[in-house]
Amino acid sequence: MTIVFSLLLLLALCYVVWHIWTLIPLAAGWKITLLALGFGCIALLFLSVARKIDTLPLTLSQICYTIGTSSVIVILYMMLIFVVLDLGRIVHLVPNTFLYHSWTGTGCILLALNIILICGNIHYRHKEKVELELQSQQPLQKTYRAVMLSDMHIGYHNSRQELARWVDMMNQERPDLILIAGDIIDGSMRPLLEEDMAAEFRRLQAPIYACLGNHEYYAGQPEALQFYHDAGIHLLIDEAALIDSTIVVIGRDDRSNPDRKSIAQLMLEAPKGCYTILLDHQPYHLEESEQAGIDFQLSGHTHRGQVWPISWITDAMYECSWGTHQRGNTHYYVSSGMGIWGGKFRIGSQSEYVVATIHS
Repeated sequence: MTIVFSLLLLLALCYVVWHIWTLIPLAAGWKITLLALGFGCIALLFLSVARKIDTLPLTLSQICYTIGTSSVIVILYMMLIFVVLDLGRIVHLVPNTFLYHSWTGTGCILLALNIILICGNIHYRHKEKVELELQSQQPLQKTYRAVMLSDMHIGYHNSRQELARWVDMMNQERPDLILIAGDIIDGSMRPLLEEDMAAEFRRLQAPIYACLGNHEYYAGQPEALQFYHDAGIHLLIDEAALIDSTIVVIGRDDRSNPDRKSIAQLMLEAPKGCYTILLDHQPYHLEESEQAGIDFQLSGHTHRGQVWPISWITDAMYECSWGTHQRGNTHYYVSSGMGIWGGKFRIGSQSEYVVATIHS
């Protein structure tokens, strides 16, 4: 997957670089300088992924991560803008002079790009509240209110200040329990520890149950486990928790672990005669939950592509890449995530949390 991503990025980069070179009406030296700065931003992406920025001062690491990961989105939308303009040129809607040594073309393209990115950032910062009604066929002690979310990706870009805002939003819902379907951690444990983000989780006014995601494995599972313990999160790794003798929450290990238990095995080990909720980070093989008799499954991972048109790819890859779904008597919700990986832009997707009412 990394090789494919790198090749696609290289092809897009070549296309964009060629257009920039022919578009900007500057001397060659200035063009080389601008392109060198652009390549520097892309280099920060690979340094961030390889965790080479962890030794820098925290503020500088945050800046490097933001610039590096945002560069992917910038390249994507520059490529799309140039594709649209090239098509317009082919059908004679866009004059050739607009794309060759043109200050007018340069200004219009920069304006369009900035509008897209600013709107995408504003949309990311707005967290959408999704309400669900879940009905148990088993008797419950009361009606439960559950806040459900996934993919917080706290780290260099989603700092403690942002996490504090999310905690306040969850507390305002007055939940009986909080369920998190993996990827609480983005990649490096360093910003979580330096900013003591565990203290923010301890402000939550309801029990927290979570499963592992693939990014917990990227961050280093032992450190992630210690962070969960310090944060007061009940981490369920192929195990179940019983709530008031009427609801069972099963946390499945991430598919990063090839030796994790099957859903059928987990159901055999779980208490019987209860409303059963499965936390499984990656929404593959949804038929397994239906066959095992799970009542409700919460997943995440997809982010629904984060930005269009990547959302088309995730929609094609998964049976359900986002939203509600049903198979037989099993209900599903695949969240597009509270946080995000990389650049803080949502275009054609939303950042969200779910507030579910569970009643008999």
